[in-house]
Amino acid sequence: MPHLWNEPITRVELQRRVGRLEQLAGVRLVELGDGDGRGVRVLEFRTGGGLEFDVLVDRTFDVSRAALRGVPLAWTSPVGVRGPWYYEPEGFGWARTFAGGLVVTAGLDHVQGPGDDTATQFSQPHFLERQSFGLHGRVGGLPARLIGYGERWDGDDCVLWAEGEVLQAAVFQEHLLLRRRIEADLGGRSLRIHDTVENVGHARTPHMYLYHCNIGWPIVDAGAEIVVPSVGYSSTYAAAVDDYRLLTDPTPGFTEACYEHEMIADDSGWVECGVINAVRGIGVAQRYRRDQLPRHQAWRMMGEDTYTVALEPSTNRDAGRWDARERGELIELDPGESRTYDLEMRALQGTAEIDALRNRVTARMQDVRNAD
Repeated sequence: MPHLWNEPITRVELQRRVGRLEQLAGVRLVELGDGDGRGVRVLEFRTGGGLEFDVLVDRTFDVSRAALRGVPLAWTSPVGVRGPWYYEPEGFGWARTFAGGLVVTAGLDHVQGPGDDTATQFSQPHFLERQSFGLHGRVGGLPARLIGYGERWDGDDCVLWAEGEVLQAAVFQEHLLLRRRIEADLGGRSLRIHDTVENVGHARTPHMYLYHCNIGWPIVDAGAEIVVPSVGYSSTYAAAVDDYRLLTDPTPGFTEACYEHEMIADDSGWVECGVINAVRGIGVAQRYRRDQLPRHQAWRMMGEDTYTVALEPSTNRDAGRWDARERGELIELDPGESRTYDLEMRALQGTAEIDALRNRVTARMQDVRNAD
């Protein structure tokens, strides 16, 4: 049963009070009309619980703008939303259409840094003696086919939903299909993503996957914290610092760094982490399944305008494709084989919720120390 304005209400009683659900919540399809985003389809979600977010149908069905009662949750890059027709997949071109946003997808056959690969061959080796992979792969620049959207009642519970499919395919190369469903409860403050990636081709194909979840100001600010249930971390970045979990003011000339964690799951297999601002009483929590996404990186970027923390659960280590192959960790999907992924992003409000997340993470880490 949804809680609206802190009171539970049944479907019958709600429908007695409003002519249409869209008076307070719903999913609306719109199209951007100007600039680099002209023509991009957007699904606007309003939960009725203060959470609003946009799903970019033509950019991988990713979640861009997100806010809780008008307070921004996600970082928006200087680039802004650009149409897929401007996408630059080679080298570091990914950054030229990286709009930021709450959830950006990387994959489907490559994540992390760019480079050439001669080890993966498909049915026509004379055609593909070498493959080039750009930063975070190609899927982030592909539009989705919109399957549907709306609301679904089940008794007194109501779920807002949208579904789309993104095909990454090429002649003589990969045929990978991403099926995505996004849900949010009426009256809620979280969104859930359920993804299935399937090899719909006829050749065994490498697969890598990463969620780039970007938190911004006013959550990210001096004194805010990165909260992760980690038994240890490492970083290959020269700019890495020991006290990375405590955030600072924007710093001129700041150099980015990623911190890779050995995350601890709870008894049901879920990992919970987040970025919190105790002074303002706001934050964002992330949940995902460790058996689906065994690696996690925190991208800490305290620069000017590029001022963000990204929480990045992933199938592979930060070192990328070539490291994964050397370790025997590069996933390969047979024809017809698929993998599923589940991600939840939740807006936190108030000291009690901030403290509860910190306490759960601390308790999980202490349980592991006690067991050792």
